[in-house]
Amino acid sequence: MMTAGPRKPRVNPLSRIPKQQRLVMAVRGGAGVGKSFFVRSMAEAGLGRLCIFDTERKSRLLKGVGQTFDALEIEQPDELPEFIDWALSGEGREQNYGCFALDSWAAYFGAKHSETIMAVRERTGDSLAQPSAEELANDQMVLQGVLRRLCMESGKSVVIIDQIAARGKETKEDNEFGRVLPMTASGLEYFVDIMVECSLQEREGEITRVFQVVKSNSPAFEVGFELTGNVTFADFLAKLRGETGDAIPVEKSRAEVPAELPEPDITELLAPRMSIHDLLEKAEKHGFKHNDLVTASRLYHNQPNIYKLSADQIEDLDRRMSARIEKTAGQTEPVSPRPKKSNVRTIDQAQNG
Repeated sequence: MMTAGPRKPRVNPLSRIPKQQRLVMAVRGGAGVGKSFFVRSMAEAGLGRLCIFDTERKSRLLKGVGQTFDALEIEQPDELPEFIDWALSGEGREQNYGCFALDSWAAYFGAKHSETIMAVRERTGDSLAQPSAEELANDQMVLQGVLRRLCMESGKSVVIIDQIAARGKETKEDNEFGRVLPMTASGLEYFVDIMVECSLQEREGEITRVFQVVKSNSPAFEVGFELTGNVTFADFLAKLRGETGDAIPVEKSRAEVPAELPEPDITELLAPRMSIHDLLEKAEKHGFKHNDLVTASRLYHNQPNIYKLSADQIEDLDRRMSARIEKTAGQTEPVSPRPKKSNVRTIDQAQNG
């Protein structure tokens, strides 16, 4: 005999109203342009403790690691989903992380994609074989689970670092809004609010760091918007706050709403309902006859056989009977509407002779 499992808690939809403003960014650029230093600036943006998932194992070079922020070195690609689960829903929740970063997506995606290529070549025996379009699509869907977990399910501000290997290797197309990045981003652009390209450029005779928005899902950041110099994550938050206002706070969440709806009173759900025999007994006690119930059943519910009445129909007749009883006893409560005139007696007519 199968037993019912535990009831799934009912989600309170009002708990899903955004309670805190957050910014999810992808920062792309070549080596040495300052992407990791930008990530470190999240620790000083007033969002709480920063946790960096370090797939390149370079966070040890950043000032304050292990003190003002945490950096977790990912030694094997398969560890990344486990580390993210640990931080979001495992023991890592005790660290109360307020923001996250992945440095870098290219290192993780490249390692996992290489595994796919090697598997194809081992299966085919062709040392130059490449995955089919279907295999690439399946590969991408699996790997994007990491982005979905981190960017969407965390509910925190997130920065994803993506490496541009070399200028000229990546084909870029122009359109009326700006540069459209190809799928080498591996779907990254679909999970972030804005995608920013970081580069070192000569401006007025000096080399300066430039952060330019190249893809945006946020009305606060137009494609082509730039920040230059020693740019921090707090600068982008200030821009976001200036455009969206303080209706949804950045630093601290609004008052929490219970995430689950209370369960209904089980005793009320399991309470026995009136049967037709209970209704007959009540009718006889108050001077109604069996025929009165049959007539009322036919008129109100088009059912000549009172033993086929549903529980709801029985309770409806009981309410009508109770209303008539109360009126007869001198109550002032409104009486239920009478049925159309008939040449047979109803419950409402029984006590009037």
